[in-house]
Amino acid sequence: MTGSCVNYGFVYHSRLSSTSIKDYSNWPTIPQVYLNGEFVGGCDILLQMHQNGDLVEELKKLGIHSTLLDEKKDQDSK
Repeated sequence: MTGSCVNYGFVYHSRLSSTSIKDYSNWPTIPQVYLNGEFVGGCDILLQMHQNGDLVEELKKLGIHSTLLDEKKDQDSK
């Protein structure tokens, strides 16, 4: 990724923090992913978003650009 500052954090895994984050998002599992402070989902949701192209689009909205996409375009054009 280029040209962006990505803020991320990890919640120390404890019974209290696990319960608190699940209550906060109303989502039963962890890890949980937030983009721009908005809850997106867990690993299963991110995988689906990656597979159908939605993840790249959501990251673009945040100004995050993947150089892997540029490399793929370069390879496809050869």
